[in-house]
Amino acid sequence: MKETEVINRVLQGDTEAFRLLVDRYQKPIIGFVNHMINDSHICEDIAQDVFFTAYKSLASFEADRSSFPTWLFTIAKNKSINVLKKKRPLSASQLPEKTDLHNPSDNLSERELFAELDKILETLPAEQKAAFVLAEFEELPYAEIAQIEGTKVGTIKSRISRAKEKIKSALENLDGDLL
Repeated sequence: MKETEVINRVLQGDTEAFRLLVDRYQKPIIGFVNHMINDSHICEDIAQDVFFTAYKSLASFEADRSSFPTWLFTIAKNKSINVLKKKRPLSASQLPEKTDLHNPSDNLSERELFAELDKILETLPAEQKAAFVLAEFEELPYAEIAQIEGTKVGTIKSRISRAKEKIKSALENLDGDLL
């Protein structure tokens, strides 16, 4: 069933139809929020708040202005940024200088690398982090990210490029032969 059909059913009083949208977008929204705030303990609560807000605001959704997932990711981005504003960000100086490796000749394991990446993502400005996560983890096209962020595609390209530069630099500082 198409999203517009589901939305129309919900707006006509079939509140159970909203479950179809939640089922379809729950995983990507939770993944996005988790990458944005890097706190698995509260990401599901935030995602639930995203869907609650979407449900309450569904009548204001305009299908001719954006797609439903774009609208939903915009809500998720805003909720995540609100949480980030309340959290104290990790500064680049708080990143470990060198990761403790079990075998010095081995690179970081994939899990350790992702843990370090999460720490590095915490140091990025919210705009760069959101653009990077939407592009690299959610695999959204730049045009859709620009719509979510309310900016131009060129700005998104610039944010992602800067984020990649900072991530690459931080990873190189952790282990020179990672990249």
